[in-house]
Amino acid sequence: MSHMRRRRTLALSAGAAVAAVVLAACGGGATSTSTGSPSSGSASSGSSTGTTSSTVYGQANASIVNPSTTKGGTLSFADSSTPDSFDPGNTYYAWVWNFSRLYATPLVTYKSVPGTGGSQLVPGLATGLGTVTDNGLVWTYHIKQGLKFSDGEPITSADVKYAVERSYDKSVLPNGPGYFSQLLADPTYKGPYKDKTGNLTSVTTPDAYTIQFHLASPFPDFNYVVAIPQTAPVPKDKDTGANYQLDPISSGPYMFQSYQPNKQATLVDNPNWVPNEDPEAQQNATKVTIALNVTASTIDSELLAGTLDVDAAGTGVQAAARAQILSSPALMQKADDALSGFLWFTYINTKVAPLTNVACRKAIEYAANKTELQNAFGGPVAGGAIASTVMPPNINGYQSFDDYEALTQPNGDDTMAKQELATCGKPNGFTIGMAYRSDRPKEVQVAQALQASLAKVGITLQLHGYPSGSYYSDFAGSPNFMHSHDIGLATGGWAADWPDGYGFLYYISDGVTISAAGNTNIEELNDPAVNNLFKQASSAPTTAAETGIWTQIDKQIMSDAGILPEVYAKSLLYRNPALTNVYVQSYYGMYNYAVLGVSS
Repeated sequence: MSHMRRRRTLALSAGAAVAAVVLAACGGGATSTSTGSPSSGSASSGSSTGTTSSTVYGQANASIVNPSTTKGGTLSFADSSTPDSFDPGNTYYAWVWNFSRLYATPLVTYKSVPGTGGSQLVPGLATGLGTVTDNGLVWTYHIKQGLKFSDGEPITSADVKYAVERSYDKSVLPNGPGYFSQLLADPTYKGPYKDKTGNLTSVTTPDAYTIQFHLASPFPDFNYVVAIPQTAPVPKDKDTGANYQLDPISSGPYMFQSYQPNKQATLVDNPNWVPNEDPEAQQNATKVTIALNVTASTIDSELLAGTLDVDAAGTGVQAAARAQILSSPALMQKADDALSGFLWFTYINTKVAPLTNVACRKAIEYAANKTELQNAFGGPVAGGAIASTVMPPNINGYQSFDDYEALTQPNGDDTMAKQELATCGKPNGFTIGMAYRSDRPKEVQVAQALQASLAKVGITLQLHGYPSGSYYSDFAGSPNFMHSHDIGLATGGWAADWPDGYGFLYYISDGVTISAAGNTNIEELNDPAVNNLFKQASSAPTTAAETGIWTQIDKQIMSDAGILPEVYAKSLLYRNPALTNVYVQSYYGMYNYAVLGVSS
């Protein structure tokens, strides 16, 4: 990315939206459990009312619910907002990355299995993971032969190269990440829309089924980069730039039949999809629909009524539905408390006085009542566990430690907080501003909870609420705004672009990522120790050594007190009993959309 911003699932957590779209009802069916592969097993039988179930709460976190190979039915999704784009080269929403696997196959993808294996990289369009030569500077992939687009044209290495080329032009495709322009050897390339006769020389195609990426410097995580949907092939002669999202040419199991922006889309079978060449996806439903701008409360009620299959955003039901589910054993057995991969936290800005003094920042870490912060997100059952580290448990390099007694004294340690205040020369406390997203009820509660707990040690928080849509661009993500308005704290949430320390930590902690607008290192941490550890990671001799560096960075950020961790987030997901092949994929922290089906 121009700055590798978080996967923006956050932007799609529920909020106000326009009137609900009427959703087609699905038939119900009994569910069963299995730990086999998604394609194994047979269709289950049972009541057509969808009221019976043999599953238990959280079953889909680790096993497949209702495995089935039966083809048919309509798989219905709904979202409380809209996608940033259905163009696989122009999206940064986590749920769209998941949903896009229904119609777009990147070079590399994630293994379709429940449990921790769902974060494992496996071949997608490629025959295998990349091979590395030239001292880590060249990555080579071979594309499976005989594959075709939904329009019958063959898929070649040139189509993958063109897909990467289009990612360079942020004036046409602004939403997708910008890893390629950062990592590849010719960063001045303008993209195919501005430079129609140009050539991205850092990507070569020796033949129709081979593609090579030439890096400016070694980057051990490059397989993760090509697993992003931007490597899904795009035929140059069919590209319509910003309008490509209206009818993207499919390389996955389904293709777009229709798309009305802001309203709905319908996908049907891609007749040229080859199942045995794409084992991580399935073509179980006859049709896939997604309704857009449906209010969050309507989505929840449709899910519970069995007339909707999946909440596309994948961030879990809202407070009213959560209370309803957790108070009903019958509903709970159809729900899963999925570890989402998000950390909910508060940035502590290191450049706004008196937070320029690390002891003043540590006072906040100690004084914060973590129990109240956890309650703001829904409590321990459905909201998540109290966090004491920056990296959540699903990230390679995570190691549990607790520098500020978040786990041993979750209600806060006022004595230690006052000691730190004395050390920083503010024994009676100080006044500082805090930004939060005013249209996010959970974050409003976080700000209020922090205000109450910090007041006990003399720290006065002045609360400033801003809209989500411009929060990162104009307010919390603008260092100048934060400084000029004396705002030292800001609520935030983060999930990794890929499940290791680089994918999670880089853009919220390396000093070089601090930017004038759209800043994601909101604490403005520019610690030479952290910066140097990132440099060391690129030349680490082994994966184990690299993983150890991520742990060191996490510990250093906490030593710097640049981030106040709050909750390792969970999402309370509800599965319509009509769904088949349901399980949480650990990489996405939501159901695996690529394999779902419906019973009829």
